[in-house]
Amino acid sequence: VQLQASGGGLVQAGGSLRLSCAASGGTFSRYAVDWFRQAPGKEREFVAGISWSGGTTSYADSVKGRFTISRDNAKNTVYLQMNSLKPEDTAVYYCAAAIGLRRPDSEYGYWGQGTLVTVSS
Repeated sequence: VQLQASGGGLVQAGGSLRLSCAASGGTFSRYAVDWFRQAPGKEREFVAGISWSGGTTSYADSVKGRFTISRDNAKNTVYLQMNSLKPEDTAVYYCAAAIGLRRPDSEYGYWGQGTLVTVSS
């Protein structure tokens, strides 16, 4: 499975962006997909995740109520809708696929290349 993250850009604080993670080359619907982010000088952190069916989601406390993760298995795509963006949301966002949600790093077999989100104040 190959993952391609897209949708990043520059947005003002309070604005919205929708990230996409498009999969190809495998049975995408078998995998849970998580979004991570890494800000300059900081460790990578979990943002949101969705189970293979879409029936279970998980969010970091810092984004609950502002971000929504969803998936369309017919289109092999997972989305991250980000609303009420804050400057502290600025980071490179990565999607990754694993058998379950919020797995240890070693269990993510597939990673997207990252998309940059910049939120200006």
